[in-house]
Amino acid sequence: MGRLDALRQFNLLKWLREERQSRKLILFIVFVALLLDNMLLTVVVPIIPSYLYNLDESADVALRNNTLSQQDAPGSFHSIVSLYDNTVRLSGSNTTARSTELVPPTPATAQQPQNSSDCPQSTSKLLNENVKVGMLFASKATVQLLTNPFIGPLTNRIGYQLPIFIGFCIMFLSTIMFAFSSSYALLFLARSLQGVGSSCSSVAGMGMLASVYTDDEERGHAIGIALGGLALGVLVGPPFGSVMYEFVGKTAPFLILAFLAVFDGGTVAFFFLAPKPSSHQKGTPLLTLMKDPYILIAAGAICFGNMAIAMMEPTLPIWMMETMCARKWQLGVAFLPASISYLIGTNIFGTLAHKMGRWLCALIGMMVVGISVICVPFARDIYGLILPNFGVGFAIGMVDSSMMPIMGYLVDLRHVSVYGSVYAIADVAFCMGFALGPSIGGSVAESIGFPWLMTIIGVVDIFFAPLCLFLRNPPGQEEKIVRFKTHINTVSHILHKHTEIWKPWKARSTNTLQGCSFWIVVLH
Repeated sequence: MGRLDALRQFNLLKWLREERQSRKLILFIVFVALLLDNMLLTVVVPIIPSYLYNLDESADVALRNNTLSQQDAPGSFHSIVSLYDNTVRLSGSNTTARSTELVPPTPATAQQPQNSSDCPQSTSKLLNENVKVGMLFASKATVQLLTNPFIGPLTNRIGYQLPIFIGFCIMFLSTIMFAFSSSYALLFLARSLQGVGSSCSSVAGMGMLASVYTDDEERGHAIGIALGGLALGVLVGPPFGSVMYEFVGKTAPFLILAFLAVFDGGTVAFFFLAPKPSSHQKGTPLLTLMKDPYILIAAGAICFGNMAIAMMEPTLPIWMMETMCARKWQLGVAFLPASISYLIGTNIFGTLAHKMGRWLCALIGMMVVGISVICVPFARDIYGLILPNFGVGFAIGMVDSSMMPIMGYLVDLRHVSVYGSVYAIADVAFCMGFALGPSIGGSVAESIGFPWLMTIIGVVDIFFAPLCLFLRNPPGQEEKIVRFKTHINTVSHILHKHTEIWKPWKARSTNTLQGCSFWIVVLH
């Protein structure tokens, strides 16, 4: 048995050495990176609103108790109950009241409905949580937005392996901070730190995929699979977080994610992915890419499409607590239809978008996002959220699976084929949606209400959709077209010269063969 185990181990090591540069292994690395990043991104969605509300309630109770204790001198009594004649004498006065004349204090729970534990005690305080939760959620995307312009050019110089490994390490540290933080400031710091790790892993991962999958159709299929990891993280995160938070506690889900980050992500990236610079060719400057109108349209579709779900993340749980008295586990399960449909959409349209036209796929997706978001506030219970949330997730899957590959295609067509900077722009657009969405959405929801917030972002997505028509047939870079035409002309000229050179030899060989055939006939 020992020899058999040694043989199996040898075969495994041999396979790892052979498959170290495999495109499938690289795709798996990127899949795991996006999975962990988005599980950590979404696992806090059902936890943070309820946790911050409970923290504020506890702080208010402690403040009231301290105020009352400071007002009351030690050893003083406001009233003295006489057991002799059932009377109550107030201190500082000679007033005596019969106990039968007293109104017994009514318990606060007597007038509450049966599900009073699920309903918030203070609606106004709950509405104030919109801003705090929105700023906390937006901090990750804001930091990632500021970090991406540096990570993109860096990956063009040092390769992709080291940034991905650093990203896993930072996400591990952020997850541990989430697990043991008990104040808003520490949670804010942990969320911001996650943005740095996400920038390293997502930019390097998408650039790596674009560099190893050079065919446009294969690239779209590979990016669709990688976005499936993103979708799976979004799918598992909210229900996993809500169920673990209610039945185990706040710390448990983050410790599990920290374990996955160390052993699944960091170990694989460090030991099995060889460092390899993406290209020795100098890439197009970041500012030049940002001035390209076609890249800006693709980035805008990514931004506004994801901004819809980003606005829903901090505001939908609070709206559900206010209008539906939703339980803790329901706050995360409400996002389950969107997550499942996003997973379906990215896998279907990763390949289908290339056949039907990525511009058309994005246009339809933006329209469906807008219509679905407008329908969300019409739900009266958690079951009414299933269909609109499903539409939101499916449509965002259409947009992401078509616009991410088209970013690489636009670089191939109009610029130098080095992909770190362009996917930094794509990640900036993604982060801008998740930075502006929660921060603006929380304030707007507090001011004019959640239904109007959904209507505004829905109308914005619908009006942006026609811009995808410009991506139907984007023109190539003039220098590349001229270079290609020059190359074609040179090849044609060389072929023409060779044809002219071989014409006399062809005529001579033909005459020689004819003469030989004549003498053969004569001799016979």
